Amino acid sequence: MPRNTILSTLLDAGKDLVLDGALATELEAHGCDLEDALWSAKVLLEQPELIRQVHRDYFDAGASVAITASYQATPQGFARRGLSVEESLELVALSVRLADEARREYLAANPGSGPLLVAGSVGPYGAYLADGSEYRGDYTLSPADFRDFHRPRIAALVEAGADFLACETLPSYAEAEALLALVAEFDVESWFSFTLRDSAHISDGTPLADVAALLSAEPRVVAVGVNCVPLELVAEALGNFHKSSAKPLVAYPNSGETYDAVTKTWGPSEGLQGNGTLAGNAAWWRENGALLMGGCCRTTPKDIEALSANMTPSDPS
Repeated sequence: MPRNTILSTLLDAGKDLVLDGALATELEAHGCDLEDALWSAKVLLEQPELIRQVHRDYFDAGASVAITASYQATPQGFARRGLSVEESLELVALSVRLADEARREYLAANPGSGPLLVAGSVGPYGAYLADGSEYRGDYTLSPADFRDFHRPRIAALVEAGADFLACETLPSYAEAEALLALVAEFDVESWFSFTLRDSAHISDGTPLADVAALLSAEPRVVAVGVNCVPLELVAEALGNFHKSSAKPLVAYPNSGETYDAVTKTWGPSEGLQGNGTLAGNAAWWRENGALLMGGCCRTTPKDIEALSANMTPSDPS
């Protein structure tokens, strides 16, 4: 049994959990320049107190889960800045401590609230490449190389006390297989969320049914779903996952805008349900099996506040 089962305990009881929203968007709003291969992980080096503040802002907005600033934090990425492996992994551990400090601050000011959870973010190899390939899945490593890439960061997140892992923005079936092995190796609960080619396939073209089949047999994977995807794809993708998996589902898409990975700009999207908002889609996603819902790129504490207000709390006791 995993060392910490708080997430599965809550989900098994039918508890809805509100996730946080975009970290990078809020850091930019605080004046951070994220035009960098490290992206938000750069702020772990330069202004970590801002990361703690953003986590606190999302807790104040009603989030129950903070996702750490480790998505793009890897020894390989930090090595480009001249950091040693030990220094890099200390920054990964710092990402957990910052989220935990924000949680403690919130609970001190709001006694009796909670539970609040810290998810250790494990971004894909494509995030390290910083070339948009987390939306294509067109990179190839051997299973051993994938595991070697991800193992040090996962070890640091687990050792630092993350409640569970968020293996997120995954575009690749082969990479998911490698991460699945590491989740078992470290005996840690996790969710796995994917980017999409369309509502029936992850970004590398693997059918969602095959992804669900891969993850269904591993009890440490307590939820599956999508993140960093267009809002209009979510409900149908969740429905496809729901047909093939009995696990709770997770959904934290981008705002109702579309990202162009080539130009690195955002533009309007069409065909949106629910007024093109997270809150407007929450009931629809829940009908398709989602118990964990939040926001990814371009979402803000205001979006999470509206989502939280629109989700009917359920009593896990």
